[in-house]
Amino acid sequence: GTPNLYRLKTTVYVNGELTETDEQFVGARELTFSHDEGLAINGHPVKLKGVCIHHDAGCLGSAVPRQVWYRRIKHLKEMGCNAIRTSHNPQASDLYDICDELGLVVIDEAFDEWEYPKKKWVKGWNVGTPTYDGNYDYFKEWGETDLKDMILRDRNHPSVIMWSIGNEVDYPNDPYSHPILDSIRISQPVYGGWLPGNPQAEQLSSLSRKLVDVVHRYDPTRPATAGLAGVAMSNHTDYPFNLDVCGYNYTESLYEKDHATYPERILYGSENSQDPQAWNVVRDSKYVFGQFIWTGIDYLGESGQWPSRGFYTGMLDFGGFLKTNGLYRQAMWSEKPVVNLTTAPLTGAHRRGAPLPGWNYKEGARIVVTCMGNTPYARLTLNGVEVGQPKAIDKDRYSTSWSIPYQKGTLTVEGLNEAKEVCCSSAVTTAGVPVRLTALPDVRVIEKERGVSQIELDVTDSQGVLVPSAKNEITCRIAGPVRLLGLENSNNADMSDYRDNRQCVYHGRLIAYIQATGQKGKATITFSSPSLKSTSIELDIN
Repeated sequence: GTPNLYRLKTTVYVNGELTETDEQFVGARELTFSHDEGLAINGHPVKLKGVCIHHDAGCLGSAVPRQVWYRRIKHLKEMGCNAIRTSHNPQASDLYDICDELGLVVIDEAFDEWEYPKKKWVKGWNVGTPTYDGNYDYFKEWGETDLKDMILRDRNHPSVIMWSIGNEVDYPNDPYSHPILDSIRISQPVYGGWLPGNPQAEQLSSLSRKLVDVVHRYDPTRPATAGLAGVAMSNHTDYPFNLDVCGYNYTESLYEKDHATYPERILYGSENSQDPQAWNVVRDSKYVFGQFIWTGIDYLGESGQWPSRGFYTGMLDFGGFLKTNGLYRQAMWSEKPVVNLTTAPLTGAHRRGAPLPGWNYKEGARIVVTCMGNTPYARLTLNGVEVGQPKAIDKDRYSTSWSIPYQKGTLTVEGLNEAKEVCCSSAVTTAGVPVRLTALPDVRVIEKERGVSQIELDVTDSQGVLVPSAKNEITCRIAGPVRLLGLENSNNADMSDYRDNRQCVYHGRLIAYIQATGQKGKATITFSSPSLKSTSIELDIN
């Protein structure tokens, strides 16, 4: 809540002569992990409301400017997120700097596989015949060195609270196996029962011990953790007992049982589904100190079959825009009163992973309006007239809904406190025909050395309302000492070139990334499309 940082200046003198100077930001905080009480930061109990993120940013690939990460992490924090898991590898130093500044805590993760490879799906996610390409063949020689280097690089970041030595390396039969697989039920998919010809799970004991020793050697102030996928199998090895803190991936059903069986074990959800029940278990269990949702942001990779660019169940899309399931997560995690809307025809369901909803339907059609919120009650109005009487919001589902006939205008949901007074609201408005382009840059002044402006571009009607159905092709032209890094429309199925100056909007919008080229001056960025009024943005490069 108050992420204060302090500048530490270190000077080294040899025989009275200055030989070296270093400056860095530091932060002061105290971490307490308890098997019964969970996590406390500076003496205050904290529930981690976390997300797993990858290191890419849509059309920018892995070369992500700091400003892009800042906007994304800021949006996640506004959603109620307070923790990041770097799945499943160390990330650019910019990310940790931003988390230091904004006050999010970080699980820094080193590996996704150890001495053996996992299945790699090339035809489509979990489809076809896998390959086994990976970085496992470097692990024996470089694994301990890479872990050491990650710790030495990142240990001065106050945001980092745990070191993760691996993700799902104990996935049942991918590759490790154990005789217990013939007799127990695992929540993760299992590729058959015990496979005696596979590497045996007991090998995880010695490997994890070596890695945990590296963590303790180079940073005795933070615990070693890992994301366990086959915890029911791994419990028959030393692997979870070697860890200081145990992360459970998609195995919330084992929290209560394992807490009773292994009362000294410190537990949290290292990777979890978006089902509200997965959060409610954390909310209601004092000893489970958090969860990390898969996933915080849409990412390239783990694609479905063509055409598919990547995995798109994030709270933010490829362009860093908040999606409907981000609004739903906000209802669970926000400390402030919040209500948000989704709408769908009575005959169809609205996916929470979809972009934000509009309010355009056939006149008189029956529409289901769902309020996602954390207030005691909610009320629905259309053009200022009540069309949905106050209803209690389900405290475990974080929602309530109404069925109303469609009428154009402005649909508003109001969050009501216990006295049924309005304490928050949100609205959607019927969009007219596309008329113009509206551009909103995050900054209008950028540094000449690789400074970046992120320009959100909307197709709007004559009143400035976003038109979600718009699919117009946009042309971007630039003049001045800047270059276009890419146009990202967040459409997972759009396989066109994202690095040229033409792109179709998706659900009425896209984002343009503009970067300075090293010279001072002024730049003009113009967006145009046939039949739409164009718009221009001027940037100062200093």
